[in-house]
Amino acid sequence: MIATQVSSGTLLRLRHRVYLASDAWPEDPAQQHRLLGEAELAANPAAVLSGSSAALVWAISNPGFTRWHELPVSISLPAGGGHSARSGQVIHRVALLPAGHIVTHPSGLRVTSPARTAIDIAADLDLPEALVVLDAAARTLCESYVPRARRSDFANPRLVAAARERLQEAAVVCRVTRLGEAIAAVNPARESATESLSAGHIIRAGLPEPLYQAKIDSVMGALYPDCLWPQARVIGECDGAVKYADSSAWVREKEREQVLRDLGFTVVRWLAKEIMLDPTAVIDRLARALAR
Repeated sequence: MIATQVSSGTLLRLRHRVYLASDAWPEDPAQQHRLLGEAELAANPAAVLSGSSAALVWAISNPGFTRWHELPVSISLPAGGGHSARSGQVIHRVALLPAGHIVTHPSGLRVTSPARTAIDIAADLDLPEALVVLDAAARTLCESYVPRARRSDFANPRLVAAARERLQEAAVVCRVTRLGEAIAAVNPARESATESLSAGHIIRAGLPEPLYQAKIDSVMGALYPDCLWPQARVIGECDGAVKYADSSAWVREKEREQVLRDLGFTVVRWLAKEIMLDPTAVIDRLARALAR
């Protein structure tokens, strides 16, 4: 019966012994990845989504150009629950999975915790790229500590310390020792992957670290620049394509920049693609502004 329905197109085979009604298959590639991950969990009851698949579920930023759903489905199994394997579509890992590292996402999927997910991914990354992942996980952790997260919560020293502690605990369990500097530099106040990547390059270059999303009062009300060096009166702004999705947003940003210049700040801008492809140019730009 199953073979007949697969042949007729009524059923879609997701993996060995796991099928889905064809009309339930989504068009969104990210949703397709999640369903394929759910199929792996159905076939491996002891497993959890991990790595890139868990990052997709938690909406953790990817430091590169590849999106999480474009990578193979990744699951982890406890020792004795299976064996490590890799194919073009699925990655199976056997790993130490303490109870606190396994959670049920609000969507109902069993996944590694945000901290464990971030450590698994960041383990082999350099500082700037690692911060993209770790900062995003820290924001998710801070959100879990309060009923409704506000901007100030991401800069709350107690919440930030608690998020770093969770990340450090996961690193110890995973025996990842090289992330000490990155975890110490984690700052959930950074609101985008571009800000986190920029912070990593700023730290690596030895430049003074700025304040992130710090409040500046102006005639336009409260403004929150991406980076602020208050003593040098320098502001850094990371520009992504989404920031100017329409012409009115572009005009508002120009008005905002002029207000900041009128307050005596030097404004340095860079594009997301610049910090990804040519970070040295961005760092040189900032260094010149800070040296004035």
